[in-house]
Amino acid sequence: MQIILKEDIIGLGYKNEIVDVKPGYGRNYLIPKGKGVIATPSAKKMLAETLKQQAHKIEAQTAAAQKKANQLQDVVVEVAAKVSSTGVLYGSVNAAKVSEELAKKGIEVDRKIITMRDIKNVGEYEATVHFYKGVEVKLPIRVVAEKAEEKAAPAPVKEETAEAPVENEEPIVEAPVEEDEATVAE
Repeated sequence: MQIILKEDIIGLGYKNEIVDVKPGYGRNYLIPKGKGVIATPSAKKMLAETLKQQAHKIEAQTAAAQKKANQLQDVVVEVAAKVSSTGVLYGSVNAAKVSEELAKKGIEVDRKIITMRDIKNVGEYEATVHFYKGVEVKLPIRVVAEKAEEKAAPAPVKEETAEAPVENEEPIVEAPVEEDEATVAE
């Protein structure tokens, strides 16, 4: 079954592209969700006319995507994560975490356009960032063990100074405790 996509779907295709999908996927998911329409001959003619009219706009979008891709050219994302003694992460590093790390560097990238497997071990990996049709960047990711927080320095010990005894102060004497007859009888 041929479908004309109405939006980018990673792993399937880009907006205004004709793709072949299984009939169930097309009828039960893509069409009801508004992500695509059936590629009839009349729909294909309308698509060709739309693409012809939007050619300038598509070139501008491609140029903007290429500019963003150039920002990521020499960037290496380093993620510090808590690690067990065997080198396995507590949790995982995913596209959302990579997007956060890029944002810390001043590069805004939506997590939805990053494709990668969840990382569960320390090491070097690679993610793909899909900016636009034909504009993709391979992004190296380095997962390192989070440095153990340095133990807090012990609080400075106050040096005890010999204080001069206060005059007219009597030593404290504890009063003898009287026992009740009931507690003695038991």
